[in-house]
Amino acid sequence: MKRKDKRNYYLDIAETVLVRGTCLRRNYGSIIVKNDEIISTGYTGAPRGRKNCCDLDECLRVKMNVPRGTQYELCRSVHSEANAIISASRKDMIGADLYLVGKDMQTGMLVENANSCTMCKRMIINAGIANVIVRNSEEDYRIIQVQEWIDNDDSIKGETIY
Repeated sequence: MKRKDKRNYYLDIAETVLVRGTCLRRNYGSIIVKNDEIISTGYTGAPRGRKNCCDLDECLRVKMNVPRGTQYELCRSVHSEANAIISASRKDMIGADLYLVGKDMQTGMLVENANSCTMCKRMIINAGIANVIVRNSEEDYRIIQVQEWIDNDDSIKGETIY
């Protein structure tokens, strides 16, 4: 029996976390890992106490045909990365990895070219997270070094791909 590598193991856990998501459009799961210990998890959903899109049976961005990666102010949800960061201590996140998996709720397929939005990138940088590992397919992933976002400050502008 071939043992699953650690990155895919953690991506599988992030994929399980996204099942709790409440978005009708795309759900994401994030986990923050440091020294092989899961520090926190987060999924896409409305702020605590507010109604979720799945409860309202409506997504304003879908209703208005808003393109992917734009007009997040219309979205009810807090992104999975933000929820994971909110649930962790900064001292625990410094040098950690954030694992991110997204699924399209209409097709059930993994989100192609998933990436953190501009606001989540800012939070990831401030949290001290070192790498973001994004699932591309069942066994394929890419590693984004957060330092690249810092070094290439201009690359963050307009790069809202969530």
